[in-house]
Amino acid sequence: MAQAAADGFDGAWILEKLARPAPARTSFVEVRTSAMLKEPLRVTGEYLRPDARTLVREVRSPYVETTTVRDGRATIERAGRSPRSFSLSRAPELAALQASFGALLAGDVAELERHYAIRTRGVRERWTMTLTPKDPELAANVRRIDLYGRGAELRCIETLPGEGALQRTLLAGAARSADPQADAAALEALCRGG
Repeated sequence: MAQAAADGFDGAWILEKLARPAPARTSFVEVRTSAMLKEPLRVTGEYLRPDARTLVREVRSPYVETTTVRDGRATIERAGRSPRSFSLSRAPELAALQASFGALLAGDVAELERHYAIRTRGVRERWTMTLTPKDPELAANVRRIDLYGRGAELRCIETLPGEGALQRTLLAGAARSADPQADAAALEALCRGG
């Protein structure tokens, strides 16, 4: 586990505070950038965890889509289309991300450490936990995941992919506070606790 920060908190303290037994749900605002887009794409919705083995991502805007990850499979449903389902073995990065998200919500330090090197910094009122993938295949797709929080609230996740731009997902209070007209700098400040 990462070394304890100056005030005595560490990754175990953060995971203990973030643990949420199923069922659980939280709002999200995801900001995606791409050279192909004139401006960042804002995707809003809700993450649900109806039971310990299932993670659901419900997108509500700018399109409607539900992704359910359960028992080693992902199913994507979109209005007007047939559901698509595939094995997570085809997308190992998605399997590891599901495992890490589940470990975060369960407060399972050992499971998170199986997949990532963990580094924490900050203080209890404003902390950052950085997850660096240990598996080379996952690291090729996801270089780093930075989690930002305040006390027991995970407010934002920034994912730096192997290629392409950083993806920012505001959660809980940060998602609810996000002004629909906020620019990238304002969303970054909201994400990182500013």
